[in-house]
Formats: sequence, structure tokens, C-alpha cells
Amino acid sequence: MAELTYCSNIHPGEHWLDVMHNLDSHALEVKQRLNSNAPFPLGLRIAQQAALEADDNAIAEFRAWCEQHNCYLLTINGFPYGTFHNSRVKEQVYLPDWRTRERVDYSKRLGDLAVKLEPSTKRISISTVPIAFKPAFNSAIDEEWDVVCTNIREVAEHYYQLQQQTGILLVLALEPEPMCVLETTDEAISFFKRLGLPERLHKHVGLCFDCCHQAVEFEDAQDCLQRLTDANIPIGKVQVSSALKASGSEMYNLLNFDEPVYLHQAVAQCQHTNSLYRFTDLSDFKTALQQGQYFDECRVHFHVPIFLEHLGECGTTQDFLRDLLPRLNQDIPLEVETYSFAAIPKHLRTDRVSESIARELSWVKALLNN
Repeated sequence: MAELTYCSNIHPGEHWLDVMHNLDSHALEVKQRLNSNAPFPLGLRIAQQAALEADDNAIAEFRAWCEQHNCYLLTINGFPYGTFHNSRVKEQVYLPDWRTRERVDYSKRLGDLAVKLEPSTKRISISTVPIAFKPAFNSAIDEEWDVVCTNIREVAEHYYQLQQQTGILLVLALEPEPMCVLETTDEAISFFKRLGLPERLHKHVGLCFDCCHQAVEFEDAQDCLQRLTDANIPIGKVQVSSALKASGSEMYNLLNFDEPVYLHQAVAQCQHTNSLYRFTDLSDFKTALQQGQYFDECRVHFHVPIFLEHLGECGTTQDFLRDLLPRLNQDIPLEVETYSFAAIPKHLRTDRVSESIARELSWVKALLNN
């Protein structure tokens, strides 16, 4: 079976001490709940501040901790640069975007860290933002695209040089997301054509395929995978996540998930016109409903526990996971990513966070072992 972990971005903390605290407080409990003696892979969210604080002593401490507890680094989440919990994140999560020097330096620093944190591995993926927030990006300006492509090529070159030195393949994994420059599979394929990496850098840039995001876009799992294969675009990792969905009167229940921290993009389908309508946040979707617009179904970017087919008041896109996961090559790392657990209305939470994570990992294993 593919290597399977969960992303530590579910736990608050932007400092390196937070990274280690979350390993001690949560990762070990999850590992114990799974009752497995096998080496346990880690999916670390390392913020910019933590990356700066991770000096040689911190790296040595992490490696000693992994040896003591039979764990290893599988993948890094380099998407959120700064604060990711307990205060307004919304569209700020995409900043700094790929037009900036800060995003380049941060991504290179994560690569430097990765090969030191896990020097005996063969491959580590590092997920990142899908270029920029779409409303803030002018796709008609060639100079915007030129800066983006130049910056990503620079990181790919850096990862190539690190592989020459260490033998470790680093993959910068761009993560398409609703309302971003890379949103649909079509947009991802078009961008890679524009990027035009030379052959030696090709394997260092790919996609982080987030199942919640593509399900929200009403995309078909098999079709996505086939088209990415045909376009020769590597999948650096798959984030195993599930979104909200509702039809009929249940669509109004989606509004109960509107909250002030994260952006909850919504995509609604009208079958009569065969059209999709995109909304930046749930508040915009609410306005459309109040104005009398009709939709057959709506899906919302809100990561919910993947073992749930229905979440009390509305459904989930679990069926997308059931379709996609068995189709994946076993060399693609899997990372459960239910970072918005704390944002779920309290009366709908089924477990404590560590219990929920363990249930999610067990659900994936049961699905793939069938």
C-alpha cells in the first residue's frame, strides 16, 4: 500500500517548538491508536518562522526523536507561510504568492531543511500555493506569468542541485484550489505547458492533488488522473480530504459552516444550463440564495473527516475518495488533511482530534485493502 500519513497543519503553531510539541502531543497518540509497529511517516507543516528557527540543534533533535519513536519524514506542507489558526486567514493564506521573492526563498529553505531532516530518504514532496489568489492575479499580463515561471524554475533548479549533492528527489507540488490561478485540471495542464521545464528539472515540479478541491470543482476522479498522466505531470502527493456537498433544501444547511478563519469557496451546479457558478466564500453563496438563484447542488471547500459520508446537516464528497484512491500508483504518498477540524460546528464533531485522525487513517487503509 502507498505510504500514508496526516498533515500536522491540523495543529496550531508557527514556531519550531510548536512542530516538536505537536509531534509529542498528537503524532505519537495517533501512532499508538493505530497499533502499528511499522515505521510511522510524518507530514509536517513547517511555517516560515519555524523554517528559520530550525538550526542544526533543532535538526539533530528531530532526527533523534524520529529514531526514538520509529518515525520518518514523508512530506512537508509549505503552503501556509504564516499564521494558520485562531485568527482570520481567508485569502491571506496564498500570500506571499509565486510572484514574490519571499515565496521563492521559503520554498528553497524548506528544500534545504528536508534533506537534513530525513537524509536517508529517496524522495520528499513539498506542497505549495497554486500560484496566487485568482482575483488578485491578472492572467492577461504576460509579465505576471513570466515572474511566476522564473521563480518556480529557480526553485526547481535548487532542488535539482540538492539532489545532485544528496541523492534525494525533492518535488515542489503545486496545489490547485478553487478561486486560485490553478483551480481546475485544465488550468494545471495549461500552466505546465507554459512553464516549459527542461527535462532535467521536470521531475522536481508536480502537483499536490487535493481531493477536496477537485471534488468541489465537480471534476471526475478517473478523468483527472488520466489527463494528468497524458500530460506527463507528476503527482508529488495526494491530500486525502473531503468537502461538503448538498442539494435541495440541504443547501441552506451549508451556511451553518460559514466561519471567520478560513476561506470556504463554493461551486454550485445548475443542470438545466449545464453550468457551474463559483463563489469566493460561503457568504457570497448565501447572497445568491437570498436573491433567488436556483442550483441543483453545491459543494464547499471545507475539509471534513473523511470517514463521514454525511455530516449531520449535509453530505460530503467521500465518494470522490472511494473512486480516486484505488486508482493511484502506490508510489504516490497519501496525506490526510482535515485542517479545519476545529472550525466544524461543535455539535457535529464526532471525536477528539487525535481520535478523528486515527479513524481517518484507518478508513483509508481499509478502503485500499479491500
